[in-house]
Amino acid sequence: MATAQAVAKGSVVSPCGIRAAGFGGRRRGAVAARMSPCAPATVRIGRKSPFLGARLGVGPRRSKMVPRNLVASPVQMNLTFAKSTKWWEKGMQPNMREIESAQDLVDSLANAGDRLVIVDFFSPGCGGCRALHPKICQFAEQNPDVLFLQVNYEEHKSMCYSLHVHVLPFFRFYRGAQGRLCSFSCTNATIKKFRDALAKHNPDRCSIGPTRGLEESELLALAANKDLQFTYTKQPEPVPSGDDAEVIAPGSPRLPPPAKPLVRQGSGERSLVSSGR
Repeated sequence: MATAQAVAKGSVVSPCGIRAAGFGGRRRGAVAARMSPCAPATVRIGRKSPFLGARLGVGPRRSKMVPRNLVASPVQMNLTFAKSTKWWEKGMQPNMREIESAQDLVDSLANAGDRLVIVDFFSPGCGGCRALHPKICQFAEQNPDVLFLQVNYEEHKSMCYSLHVHVLPFFRFYRGAQGRLCSFSCTNATIKKFRDALAKHNPDRCSIGPTRGLEESELLALAANKDLQFTYTKQPEPVPSGDDAEVIAPGSPRLPPPAKPLVRQGSGERSLVSSGR
């Protein structure tokens, strides 16, 4: 009876026997009902409430929806990967490779045979190098038989100093037994210099003798550089033998070397005139 009268008066009675009357009582009763271990899953509201006879369901919380702009799509992942690619790595062709050390440069030139090799010295912070790179990649694609070697100046400053490279972008052409063919610096505005050198030295040809590569003075400079892990032993000069050897009998006087011919210019023609009579 007491419980029915309390409900009729608008009071809230908890199942655990806690009664609260009035506004403050309702608040304390609701708190007590929530804290009680025997609190039901639903709470009945009194008659004076606009939600008369309604039930409040208590269920698990729903996870918040993640905004779509925070979810990385495959396209966004590809764009992120593209942004992380360095500019000198873009457009690389199968016949283009970056040099890792001085020994790598020497071995690459020595193993190229009669193949034309172009060494490209660049720097990541060089604007001219960056502007010229797409055209170098285009030349590499059009000339698959030519080997393009890239030397990063920022990573190999000491090696570039020993090779006397002091301006960028800088190129050196090598081939077979001829060794270095030419060296020059050019930009996007003077790309004709590169195109002409490629057209001049690119035709197939065979050279007699071993591949020369770097000059001996350059090899000695690299070996003397303490910052580089590179060793080189100077090759002994060949000793003449057979018919090329000079045979001098014991006690025979040495003859003076023959006089060098004089070169004179006359009426647009060059003639060799010997100074001997």
